[in-house]
Amino acid sequence: MTLQKSLPTKRPSRAGNLADGVYRALRRAIIEQALAPGTKLPEDSVGESFGVSRTVVRSVLGRLTVEGLVSQQPNKRATVASPSISEGRGVFQVRRGLERTVIETLAGRLTSAQTETLRAHVAAEERAQGRDGPESIRLAGEFHTLLAEMTGNELLIRYVAEVASRCSLILALYGRPHSSECAVNEHQMIIDALVRGDEATAVRIMDEHLMAVATRGLLDLKPVRERDLKDLLSDYRAAAK
Repeated sequence: MTLQKSLPTKRPSRAGNLADGVYRALRRAIIEQALAPGTKLPEDSVGESFGVSRTVVRSVLGRLTVEGLVSQQPNKRATVASPSISEGRGVFQVRRGLERTVIETLAGRLTSAQTETLRAHVAAEERAQGRDGPESIRLAGEFHTLLAEMTGNELLIRYVAEVASRCSLILALYGRPHSSECAVNEHQMIIDALVRGDEATAVRIMDEHLMAVATRGLLDLKPVRERDLKDLLSDYRAAAK
């Protein structure tokens, strides 16, 4: 009897793990608007902030550039992307179409576990109201990506996550203060309609919800407050480990 040798399991490299950690932390810093649009991201400063090499930082910035969160021009430093109003409107238009597809896929098909997960997320949004602005922003976006993940459609999940992230940048540039309570209430209404299998109502509420966000987000230009990059990233270093 011949014994087959088992093939060694390929483990992620340390550099890969470092890059993934820095990617998640830097992406979160951008989405939570700790890093404002237009903020310069020199490789050496970002690397020192997270204790990684410039090579790791370069790969992370490349990933974020593909997602539209970072802008890189030849022979120039990378910066947090700063989309124009016209580009922002285009992003919201695409997002409305993608999220309509999400709703059509999920209406009447949510499992009990999925429904429970969504309601728990909205409860977290409610707890964050008036307490933590960046957390509220992050949780609001994650509600939409959570819905997309429940479709099981990998391409749809990727596109929704990308446009939701870009919308955070648009709101950082052009948004004006608004009540997060309205968004949370709308999220609750969407879940209720999905559970009932009321596709038309769920689509309508989602579309109105995104239209309201776009309207709030494309009116007033907010001044960008300058802060030291290392200081901005200090809170995110732990998230990269």
